This record gives sequence, C-alpha cells and structure tokens, in this order.
Amino acid sequence: MSPSDSHPSLRIRDLTHPVVAGLISVIVNYGGTFILVFQAAKVAGLSPELTASWVWSISIGVGVTGIILSWLTREPIITAWSTPAAAFLVTALATTPYAEAVGAYMISAAAFVALGLSGWFERLIRLIPPGVAAGLLAGILLQFGIKAFGGMSIDPVLAGLLIVTYVVLKRFSARYAVVGILVLGLLFLLMQDRVDLSGLSLKLAAPVFTMPAFSLNALLSVALPLFLITLTGQYMPGMLVLRNDGFKTSANPIVTVTGLGSLLMAPFGSHAFNIAAITAAIATGREAHEDPSKRWIAGIAAGVCYILVGVFGVTLAAVFMAFPGTFITTLAGLALLGTIGGSLATALAEAKTREASLITFLAAAANISLLGIGGAFWGLVIGLVAYAVLNGALPRSARPAAAASTTEPAIKRERANA
Repeated sequence: MSPSDSHPSLRIRDLTHPVVAGLISVIVNYGGTFILVFQAAKVAGLSPELTASWVWSISIGVGVTGIILSWLTREPIITAWSTPAAAFLVTALATTPYAEAVGAYMISAAAFVALGLSGWFERLIRLIPPGVAAGLLAGILLQFGIKAFGGMSIDPVLAGLLIVTYVVLKRFSARYAVVGILVLGLLFLLMQDRVDLSGLSLKLAAPVFTMPAFSLNALLSVALPLFLITLTGQYMPGMLVLRNDGFKTSANPIVTVTGLGSLLMAPFGSHAFNIAAITAAIATGREAHEDPSKRWIAGIAAGVCYILVGVFGVTLAAVFMAFPGTFITTLAGLALLGTIGGSLATALAEAKTREASLITFLAAAANISLLGIGGAFWGLVIGLVAYAVLNGALPRSARPAAAASTTEPAIKRERANA
C-alpha cells in the first residue's frame, strides 16, 4: 500500500498553513544561525568558491533528505544543519587543515549511518518518559518565547506590531495567526526599506569537490566532538519534538538517511545535517495544520525552500540573513507559543512524574553548558536522574504498541477538532 492510500486526500486549502510553517522554519534557520557557517568558513580561510560550495551542499542535502523522509513517513520531518556543530567549527577549523576537516565530517557521518542501522538510538528514545520529554522540549523552547517579547526593548514598533497582530488574529481567526504575522511583518519591513534587495544578484552556486584527508588528530579533535555534539544537541531534542506532537516514526531511518546524506555531501563542504530541533517544532504543532495527518506537507515545503537557496548558494542565503534580528526572534517565538504551552501541559499533567518533569524543564531552560556539551543533554540527564530518584526506579522502555497507544488518542482528538 502506498503512503497516499492510507491518508486523506489533499485539498488546496490544506496547503497554506503547512507551506507557511515550512517557510518560517527555513527563514528562522537561515536568519538565526547560518552566520555561524560563514564565520567558520572565514576562520578556515576558505575561498568564496569553497564557501559557496558549503552553502550549496548543506542546503541541497538538508532539502533532499527532508523531502524524502517527509514523503515516505507522511510526517513533518524537518531536517537542518547542525547548529551547535557549526559553532564548534568556528574554533576547530582554526587549527585543522580543511581537507582533514572534510575527512572528519565523513567519519562522523559514517558513524551516524552505523548508529541508525544498529537501532540503538530508537531504543534510547523509548526510555524517556513522556512527561520528562515534554519538560525538556518546553525548557529548550522557553528562551525563544522570551525573546519574542524581549524584542520590545530593541525594536518596539516591529515587535509590538507582530505581537498585537498575533493576539488579534488568534481571537478572530486563529488558523491564520502565524500566516498573518509573517505577511504583515514582511510588508512592514519592505515599506520601511529595512530589507535591501537592490543589490541582489542571483547566481547559480557550483559545488567544489575537496579530496578528504584523514588523521588521528582530526578524528579526535573534530570527528568525535562533531558526532557527540550533533547527537545530543540535535538528534535527541529533534526526536523528542516529533514524539511530543504525537508522531511515532522510528529514529532509525531518520538517523540513517541524514547520516548517509551528510556522508555524500561532506566532500563538498557540508559539516553535518540532521533532524531539526527548534525549527521542527514550528512544523509539527497545530499552527502547521489542525489535522496532524496534513502536517507532512511542511516538511516538503521546507525541503523545496532549502533546495532553492542551495541552487543559488550564498546570494539567496544572504537575503534571509538580512532580516532584522527582532523580526526573526519574534516570528519564531510567536510561532512556537502553541508548542511551548502544549509541552508544559503534557509535562505537568501526570502527578507521578510532575516534579521530575518540572526539574527537567528548569534545567533545560537554564541552558547548562559543561564539557563542551549543550543544555539539552544536561537537562535530559538531570531530568532522568530526578525521575529515577523520585520514583525509585529507572525509566523502562515502552513497547512500540504501548507508545503508539499514548500518542494516537492525541492525534485523534486533534483531528476531531480540525
């Protein structure tokens, strides 16, 4: 049976919200953290051609894998580059020859392919109690919600316009709240000439192949940290985003496909791509579509946008990076409000796990950084330890059937309300 046989047919009106959700996730990714790629390229002393190849390879790779996974699973699988890994490379590439760095990218990617094929990551995900997972997600996203209103101190007119518009649209037409603030915000910026498109010249990007070199130094100083940072900072929270919104696709094919894509694109400059974490939440919640079975369209839309950016390389990516920071943070924060609220509700719903979930939420929100590993990992560790101590037992792995039974009622309720 093909995927389309087991899912409701699509209508034109089903496309608007998931397409906009996919577009917003792309805007937030390029406008928020992509500058790290350019900083790392500058530190490495890369030529404009090699930098453009990096943008091409990572954008095309993210787009293609996201489309493949979303189409095959009929779930909103949003892929993205590894942001914490890009931040790490800003310092690592200063002392590592570029050819050896490319070799390290390939080793890290091959390790993810092996991890996906082994099935161990999926088993680990099943050990995490739903309340703890929801608390972790709410804690990770909290800063984005705060920044949505923090923009009032920097650009009160723009931030205030977006916030007021969101609230008004939520009152009278909730389905179009996120679409409305995106359109109104872009129009406002264009009317004020705050997005300069006059110098935009679309030029096709050309991939540049770099012959990889392998060394023990690059293995230990680049490949190993790259693998661990991407696993704990991207794959772990990214899978929990999917689980929190009721989607139950196994982590194994996601890790395998993105790892294989990273392996193929590494010689052209791509450092690592994976399932998205923060921006995935924009496409997996109710704002993407009232009916969860229609949200996979957001994954396809995001993939198409990534490919378009990749085709034109640096030129089109620079457009997204030209948006004011307040616009990006406010747009992202407002688009994630529903997910933050839903995650908190799930985290605090069950009395038995409420305190452990609350501890997870606060630890993740604190964004602890130790040993070069980010806050998502330490928030999860602290939450699981709290769960074990408070309940007198370690979390037990849920069987697939049992896990499905906890998520399917939520999806059915959403479909009933659609």
